[in-house]
Amino acid sequence: MDSCCRACRPNLGLAFFGRFLRTGLKADQIVASNLLKCLCHAKRTDEAVNMLLHRMSEFGCVPNVISYSIVLKSLCDDSRSQQALDLLQMVRKEGGACSFNVVAYSTVIHGFFKEGEVSKACDLFHEMMQQGIVPNVVTYSSIIDALCKVRAMDKAKLVLQQMVDNGVRPNMYTWNSFMYSLCKNGRSKEAAEFFDSMTSKGLKPNIIVYSTLLHGYATEGCLADMINLFNSMEGNGIVADCNVFNILIDAYAKCGMMHEAMLIFTKMREQGVSPNVCTYATVIAALCRMGRLSDAMGKLNKMIATGLQPDVAIYTSLIQGFCTHGDLGKVKELVSEMMNKGMPRPNIVFFSSVINSLCKEGRVTDAHSIFDLAINIGERPDVITFTSLIDGYCLVGKMDKAFKVLDAMVSAGIEPDVYTYTTLLDGYSRNGRIDDGLTLFSEMMHNKIKPTTATHGTLLNGLFRAGRTASAKKMIHEMIESGTTVSLSIYAIILEGLCRNNCADEAITLFQKVRAMNIKLDVAILNTMINAMFKVQRREEANDLFASISASGLVPNASTYRTMITNLLKEGLVEEAENMLSSMEKSCCAPDSRLINDIIRILLEQGEVVKAGNYMSRVDGKSISLEASTTSLLIRLFSREGKYREKIKLLPVKYPFFGGATVE
Repeated sequence: MDSCCRACRPNLGLAFFGRFLRTGLKADQIVASNLLKCLCHAKRTDEAVNMLLHRMSEFGCVPNVISYSIVLKSLCDDSRSQQALDLLQMVRKEGGACSFNVVAYSTVIHGFFKEGEVSKACDLFHEMMQQGIVPNVVTYSSIIDALCKVRAMDKAKLVLQQMVDNGVRPNMYTWNSFMYSLCKNGRSKEAAEFFDSMTSKGLKPNIIVYSTLLHGYATEGCLADMINLFNSMEGNGIVADCNVFNILIDAYAKCGMMHEAMLIFTKMREQGVSPNVCTYATVIAALCRMGRLSDAMGKLNKMIATGLQPDVAIYTSLIQGFCTHGDLGKVKELVSEMMNKGMPRPNIVFFSSVINSLCKEGRVTDAHSIFDLAINIGERPDVITFTSLIDGYCLVGKMDKAFKVLDAMVSAGIEPDVYTYTTLLDGYSRNGRIDDGLTLFSEMMHNKIKPTTATHGTLLNGLFRAGRTASAKKMIHEMIESGTTVSLSIYAIILEGLCRNNCADEAITLFQKVRAMNIKLDVAILNTMINAMFKVQRREEANDLFASISASGLVPNASTYRTMITNLLKEGLVEEAENMLSSMEKSCCAPDSRLINDIIRILLEQGEVVKAGNYMSRVDGKSISLEASTTSLLIRLFSREGKYREKIKLLPVKYPFFGGATVE
């Protein structure tokens, strides 16, 4: 009977028990326990409970802790831990010869944790302790594993320490649970500390523990630590399996380090480890991302030659690669191949994602070709597909074609939603056709489509861009009248729009009202208002506003510093501007090319040639280059007719801007 259970043939074991009874032999504890095992393995737990509580006594057997533990485990495996607890408590209250041990309690505790009943598991753990039963490594490991899964790492660490203090030595499962959770939460360095602690205590990590830490390093991009650990693993006599090699290959491939990935791939085969489908999927996906489609197809053919069949993930990577590079013939071929093998072809969600990516890159013609291909192979575009394509045409300024897609969408029986309308409104706004946008907005309202914050923001932005401040104010008033909540993003658009249209005083008044509402402002709004303060000669208030950024827990960004520095320079406060630049650099916010060009131009226009020259020395042609407007100004000021021609030698570096003459 026991052999039948271990061979996963419990019904055969039950048949043997029937034959056993017919021989007239008397069942003992061992036979009864094996009978319970067979019933539980056959998923006949209720019969096992009945046998335990009623039938065993008929055979002259008294259930012992082993009998109860078998049934308790089966109940917990069936997610019936509460019934297991009821059984445990019933037997304990009735007293008798059976006294539950740590195994029985640990079984039910683990069951509760598995079902997410953390409080019940903890209550039973404390009850067990009160009964004088000392937890073993299984008990502690279950608790640590459960706490790790709910990200209660500090509590898990305390339980681990309690475990060690009580003289219970953690095993590989304990350590791996803890390390796995740390790695999963981006704390692989801490996991490594526990790994070192484990080895220092004489425990030899197995390949599962190594894999956990390797995967943690790989996920966080700690490739040097990853490969060092791999070498250490090999040095300690642990032979890498396919899973370990897959972790390394995937890590290098995701970082675009295909040379290193292929070296690992080669080493894997040299060590007699055969790549599996996952290995090839990783390599092929990386090659496709890099545009190396010929190499990707080569790997596909090699994979098939070894007897492995590509899965959906591999075909999807290849199809996406060929879609991105415009080889629609190959896409059709791969889709047909998938379908001939009985695989589900890529669905419209996949094609919508590809179309959206191409549109964002400005490749709307390619996107439209993919759109047509999806229809040709039998996929029906949805509202997301159409909206993505409309967005692509809007981004390249082809509004008429965007509207043709909208017409096709309606003809296909798909109603445009608020996101479709907002996309078109944004296109009109960006392309200076705000009147068309307002007409479309009216149509949208007529169709009873409720505008979102993004819709209102898009229209307001368009009105302010067109200089139609009065119309923008009217829309704001209508929003408030209709009960529409004015969000922070809308306030940001209004404040920036007012400032852009020389209404800085109005912007400041509105800003003060917004601050009085206790709305948490972001850095972008504060940057806008600092600039507005400078525009209306309220420098002290601008300085106060700058100081309030850090005071309110925010961090000044590059735009903040640029606003402060350029405005201080325009007011002739060169020393203050340079102090601000120094603060910027100390805060690890490096000045970019745009800021350096701004500084050079302002200083040159103010006649500060030496100081301008100092900033020109920062130009390296890489991260910082001279902009066309800066070059044009230099030519104008230092040419033969320029007013600073005599000061040309104050500039530190040669700039061959005009024939025959140089700035040196």
